[in-house]
Parts: sequence; structure tokens; C-alpha cells
Amino acid sequence: MSGPEPAGRRFRAPVVALGLAMLMLALAVVSVGVGPVPISPGKTLRVLVHALPGVGAAIDVTDVPPEDAEIILSIRPPRVVVAVLVGVALALAGTIMQGFFQNPMADPYIIGVSSGAGFGATLAVALGLHQRVLGMSMLSAFAFAGSVGVTLLVYTLARRGGRVPTGTLLLTGVAVGAMVSAVTSLMLLYRTNDLKPLVQWLMGSLAGRQWSHALTILPYVAIGAPLALMYARDLNAMLAGDEPAMHLGVDVGRTRLALLVLAAALASAAVAVAGVIGFVGLVVPHISRLLVGPDHRRLLPVAALGGAVLLLIADLLSRTMPGFQEVPVGIVTSVLGCPFFLLLLCQSRQTRF
Repeated sequence: MSGPEPAGRRFRAPVVALGLAMLMLALAVVSVGVGPVPISPGKTLRVLVHALPGVGAAIDVTDVPPEDAEIILSIRPPRVVVAVLVGVALALAGTIMQGFFQNPMADPYIIGVSSGAGFGATLAVALGLHQRVLGMSMLSAFAFAGSVGVTLLVYTLARRGGRVPTGTLLLTGVAVGAMVSAVTSLMLLYRTNDLKPLVQWLMGSLAGRQWSHALTILPYVAIGAPLALMYARDLNAMLAGDEPAMHLGVDVGRTRLALLVLAAALASAAVAVAGVIGFVGLVVPHISRLLVGPDHRRLLPVAALGGAVLLLIADLLSRTMPGFQEVPVGIVTSVLGCPFFLLLLCQSRQTRF
């Protein structure tokens, strides 16, 4: 991420953000209408606007059957809201991680979040824990605990004399993640029943998501997004290296720890409610950077909106593929993201971050 930034990107960012916000809203309306009972976007929009206090009284919805209105207002919106929140969380976490490692191929799972979550979820299934706590299944609760626990373990092992070198952290994350994944595979080998919910979760899925899932991840996004913007200037300074950042007044050690915790919390919350959804945190920040430049004050909001848009598109594709039952959304994001990742690898020798 070096060299002068084109001046036009500074003025392009609001336009890109506005366009993504409008696209997100349009996709949300379409998504609410997609399902076993298809409902047109126009009817969906009218019902949603009519439900708004003070502004929807003039909208005529007498032609909408009550059962359709119930679907539009109560049954499908939680899934759409969860898709938006998960997309925002993963995109923000990926943007932070790419700035943290100064590498466009970093993603939120690079420090063991996904492997830890998989271990926690598998442990819950192996122990036969099917209860729900505060609206969250034990599988999701154990997944969140596992992802946070493995992240803390990686950080502790990578710490050297009060500092955490990024190279050491990266290698430690890969090693610990591989070890935890091996233990998870061993548990799966000896636990062959009741695996369907776990397999679906490991593939990443938004099926059956309810308001309780949205309320689970909402605090992390509501708190994490403003915090990420607060650290935007520090991330910008750290792109030049630790020493220049320190000269600019950045406490690099504390900032790195705060960014690591923030990215891990966002990614862990997303994994807990939707399973392991890959490539969102890799692809979206990189495309956003190409559109609006490396300044995190503009990059973070655009990436957040881009993450929501990408996950809404992937979810729509997962439900509308002809000849298939619903495909887990994690498979769709992998199919969409893998070619981009390979292209990024091919270009990495010719460009710098």
C-alpha cells in the first residue's frame, strides 16, 4: 500500500458508499420476497413502507393477502438482517486484518478464528449439548468461545518480550489453526451421528436464522464499527511501518492488540451466528481498496457496505439455484471468491500492498 493515491478516489468514496447503500436496500427488498412463496419486490416494498410509523399510512396494501404480509414483516426479515450484519462484520474484520498485516491476502480467519469456532462447535455436538441459552444454541455459543479462545492462544504464543511481531503472529496462527483443525477432524471421526447441523454450520448457512441471531451479533457490529473508524488514522499510520507510526504518536503495541481483539470479536460473532463463511473478509476489502484507495477513513465504511451487499447476493444465489435445494451460503461465497483469490495471487508478484 504505497505510492501516491489518485485524488479522484477521495471524492469517489461518497458516491461509491451511496451506490452500495442503495444496492443493499434493493437487494434486501428482493431477498425478503424470495422463498417457497414468491412475492414481488413491488408488493414487498409497499408492505415494508406501510409498516413504517408516520410515513406508511398513505400506502395502500389492501390487495396484499394477510399471509403474505406476515411473511414480509415477520418470517423472512431476520435472515436478511443477519446476512447484512454478518457481511458487515466479516468485511470490517478483513479490512482490519489486511491493514494489520499490511497484506491484501490476509483475512479474518488467519489468526485461528475459523478453526477455533469449528472446534467449539464440534465439541458441543460431541457432548450432546442441544440446549439454547439466551436464544443462542450451544453450538453457536461453543463456536464463539472456541474462536476467541484460539485467538487468545495464538496471541499469547506469538508474544515476544511484550511485542507481537506480525510475522510470528501469522505463522503461529497457521500452526495453531492446523493443530486445532486436526483435533476437530479426530472428534468428527469418532462422532458419526447428529452431524447434519454441524456440517451445515461448517459450510456457512443463513437458513432458519431468527431475530435472536440478529440480536446476538448486533452489539458487536454496533460497537465494533465505530471503534474500527476510531482506529482508522492509526491504521493509516501503521501502513508506513511501526517506526514511522511511533513517530506519529501511535502506541503500536497497544494499537495492534486492540485491532486484533476487535477483528477477532467481529469475526467470532459472525461465525457464531452463521457458521464459517469464507472469502468475504478477503475479497471485499481488496475491491473496496481498488475503488476508494487505502485511506481507512473511507475504506472501512465502503468495505462494510460491500460486505453486506456481497453476502446478500450470495444468499440470493444460494436460494435460487435451479435444480438444487438451498445451497449453504459459504459454498457460494467460496465459488465467487476463489477465482478472485487466485487472480490476486498471480498479481501479488507485480504489485505491492
